[in-house]
Amino acid sequence: MRYEGIWLAGVVTESTHEPEIVTEGTGWHEQLGDRAELDVGFTVTERTRTAAVAALGTRVAAVLPTLETVGLTVRHRRLSVHNEWRRDRVVGCRATEDISLVVTDVTVLDAVLSALVDVEPTDLRGPRWTLADPVAARREAQRRAVADARDRAEGYAAALGGTLGPLRRLSEAPDHGGPIGYRTAAYEGSGVPDVRHLALEPEPVRVTVRCSTAWTMHSV
Repeated sequence: MRYEGIWLAGVVTESTHEPEIVTEGTGWHEQLGDRAELDVGFTVTERTRTAAVAALGTRVAAVLPTLETVGLTVRHRRLSVHNEWRRDRVVGCRATEDISLVVTDVTVLDAVLSALVDVEPTDLRGPRWTLADPVAARREAQRRAVADARDRAEGYAAALGGTLGPLRRLSEAPDHGGPIGYRTAAYEGSGVPDVRHLALEPEPVRVTVRCSTAWTMHSV
């Protein structure tokens, strides 16, 4: 028996020997995270460039002890200095430093956040949760994606009065990652803001994989 044509969800193509069925599969897996990303920024505005940079240095100096926390990594520091304009003339200078942080030991997260809030940055964003090693989560998502593609192919084969044969080809969409969540330990510090009451609970992040498969179909 010969099959010709294209189905929107499953594609049946004719080959030299047996037809094939092409399907797409999606799989996902959620896993608790073990890293948190933070962004902190300091901005000052002064009348001169020299004064702005000096004032920024004073602001940033207050956060340096926190950056030495064990379990905290500085990913990068970015400096921006530019003039402030009013109509057509310079009226001052704005200096900004943005610092990107990764908390590799989530038990220190509350302490780090409290210390950062205490030095009164201009901007503080986070946490964003990620996996230190996403391999296990990705492989489980891959397994589920292939199972989904196979299940769809079996359904089309049965609808056409045939049976599903072996896999011929498999390709994967490039974007298949995502961040995740983890519970942090309590912080018993004193003299600095306590962020525990803010309920910064970790949120599960889904790792998703999408694949395209081609299967041989045996005619009955």
